[in-house]
Amino acid sequence: MAGLAVNVDHVATLREARKASYPDPVSAAVLAELAGADGIVVHLREDRRHIQDRDVKIIRKVVQTKLILEMASTSEMVGVALDIKPELVTLVPEKREEITTEGGLDLVVHSNAVAETVATLQHDGIPVSIFIDPDPEQIKLAHKIDASMVEIHTGAFCDAPTARRRDRAFSRIVDAVKIAHRLRLGINAGHGLCYNTIKAFKGLSEIDEFSIGHSIISRAVFTGMEKAVKDMLALIKEL
Repeated sequence: MAGLAVNVDHVATLREARKASYPDPVSAAVLAELAGADGIVVHLREDRRHIQDRDVKIIRKVVQTKLILEMASTSEMVGVALDIKPELVTLVPEKREEITTEGGLDLVVHSNAVAETVATLQHDGIPVSIFIDPDPEQIKLAHKIDASMVEIHTGAFCDAPTARRRDRAFSRIVDAVKIAHRLRLGINAGHGLCYNTIKAFKGLSEIDEFSIGHSIISRAVFTGMEKAVKDMLALIKEL
């Protein structure tokens, strides 16, 4: 069965809307683990728009499963990762004007810089995943620069406005997963996944873990964190 890594960024988004001390993403991380999550994801952005350095440091101390640090491939963030030592780093693109990460990291353009980051982190014992679009060339480049894993960007599928476009997007995901599996890369998937779209992944057993945040945090507002996580885990168990 695939695992579930819960992204708690948007708990921090709610906190930062009022510049208050609550709600605390640290508490959300603890509750997600108690509900059965296999890992906790935080994205420390360069502009610190939601998750703060303080959050990452405390979550590092309290997480009992694994901490996945999403970050840009920059010298500042490499320094943070080497200090924090998460169980996994996921390299993602960043644009300061975007609301959330809009697409995968383009390794055709950035392969040399990303390869240097991958080598630095993995030399220090930190496995690296690369968040990429479901494109065969991107998968092959991730393998070429010795990434441990890829995280397949599922946003085009989840956000598709028509059934036809949704089917095409999902076919690209399936093809990307199969290629990554043949190359013996670890495979995660995420972005935009919710309690409905997750059901489409039934039978795609090559995926090791789903990274899900917004939909779980949104449901938790009404049902509580424990139930929101358990509801998603139940759906993943059926895949």
